[in-house]
Amino acid sequence: MNILWKPVSTLAALILAVGLVVPAMAQEEGTPMDVVDAAIEDIKAGLAENRELYLEDEAALIKWVDELLAPRFDRNYAGRLVLARHWRDASNEQKRRFIQGFYSAMLQRYATGILEFQEDRLKVLPERGKLSDNKAQVYTEVTLDDGSAVAVEYRMVKRGDAGWQVFDVSIDGISYIRNFRAEIDSEIKKTSLDAEIERLEAEAGSTQEDDEAA
Repeated sequence: MNILWKPVSTLAALILAVGLVVPAMAQEEGTPMDVVDAAIEDIKAGLAENRELYLEDEAALIKWVDELLAPRFDRNYAGRLVLARHWRDASNEQKRRFIQGFYSAMLQRYATGILEFQEDRLKVLPERGKLSDNKAQVYTEVTLDDGSAVAVEYRMVKRGDAGWQVFDVSIDGISYIRNFRAEIDSEIKKTSLDAEIERLEAEAGSTQEDDEAA
């Protein structure tokens, strides 16, 4: 079930995959914008070296994207925001499994979008306002095939030694957190939290434990 931005699922896959990886890699010294260019170069290098492999081997592609993303994406915070009011009543085990299932399903669903990355279609816009010590937003535009531009905003939080971590991406003002939250809330109301966790795990093809979650 494709639950995020259904009318523009291909575009969403590209933007979310690239969008989560690019700003999430902004953990070196400096502001997030200072290192976006370096992150783009890392993506370009990985695709230049292994694009054919990733086209043929989805498992290798997902592993690569996971290696880029896992240490730098705040899955706990994102998962808590997505689960919203259901988080309060969930057990620690349900929280752990939900966060891992949510993250793994997201990788499975959107990793292939990064294969469509084209540097000349991504424009990083100037900063808007002063950055706080632990919150940041990076604004960009992505050019579509018809020449129109889509505004894409990446929201990040700084987590101590872990540096800047991304937790939300918005396409034309539509947040993936809000979309996931609405869909998952609807599914939980129809069935149960346990059933929704099992669905995410089945979609991701994984029930592995994640010691870092929750």
